[in-house]
Amino acid sequence: MTQHSNLLEIQHLNLYFGKKHALKDINLGIPKNKIVALIGPSGCGKTALLRTMNRMHDLNPDVKITGAIHFDGHNILHGNTNPVRVRRDIGMVFQKPNPFPKSIFKNVAYGLEINGMRDSAEIRQRVEDSLRAAYLWEEVRDDLDKSALELSGGQQQRLCIARTIAVEPQIILMDEPCSALDPISTGKVEETMLQLKEQFTLVVVTHNMQQAQRVADFTAFMYLGEVIEHGDTSRIFKHPEHELTKNYVHGRFG
Repeated sequence: MTQHSNLLEIQHLNLYFGKKHALKDINLGIPKNKIVALIGPSGCGKTALLRTMNRMHDLNPDVKITGAIHFDGHNILHGNTNPVRVRRDIGMVFQKPNPFPKSIFKNVAYGLEINGMRDSAEIRQRVEDSLRAAYLWEEVRDDLDKSALELSGGQQQRLCIARTIAVEPQIILMDEPCSALDPISTGKVEETMLQLKEQFTLVVVTHNMQQAQRVADFTAFMYLGEVIEHGDTSRIFKHPEHELTKNYVHGRFG
C-alpha cells in the first residue's frame, strides 16, 4: 500500500498480553481517504490492531507494545503523546452500537461539548451535518429529542458513526460495524462508509468477505497475529500471493 501517501504508518508493531504475543512485527500503511479492510479468522489480532491504533490498550497493565505508529508526524505510541488527543483524531465505532442513554441530539453533540464547543448554533449545525453524513438525518430530523435507545440497531450504529464524525477525526476505525445488523441496515452502513471516505480515512475489521470486496480499496489479511499480505482488494481476492490468503478468501478455513 505504499504507492499512496499514507496517513498512518505502522512499523514493526508488536503487542503482548502478558506472555501472549498477540501482534507480531506488523508493518502496514493506511492511505488517506481510502477504506482499508482487515480480514482473517477470529482471534488473529484484527481487533487488537484496531485498538492499538487509538490507544485503547492503555488501561490494561498486562499489555506491552513495541514498535511505532506514525500519524501526523508523531509516534502515537510514545509516552508523551496525549491518548485523548489520539482518540479525537482517530475515532472508533464498535461492533455493538453503544449510544449513550441520552437524546439523539445529545449523543451527537456530546463530543463537541466535552471538547469545549459552546456556540449552540454551531453545535446544531454540526449535529445535522454529522447525521446527514451518516445517512440518518432524514429518519430522525423530527425526533432529535427522542432517546437514542429507542432507535433500531441499524439506526443506533449510524448514530454512533455520526457521533464519531462530529468531532472531525481524520481516521475512523470500525470493528465489525455490521455484524449485529440485518442486510438492509448493513447496506445503509456500507453506503455511509463509501461516502465518508471523501472526508475521512476508514479502517474496517470485517468477517464478511463480500463486504470487504464491496467497500474496501485495500485489504490486509491477518493470521495468528501477523499480516500475511496486503494490497488492492481486487488483487487480494482474485490473485492472492500466499496459500494461506487463498485458502481464507476461498472459504477453506476460518
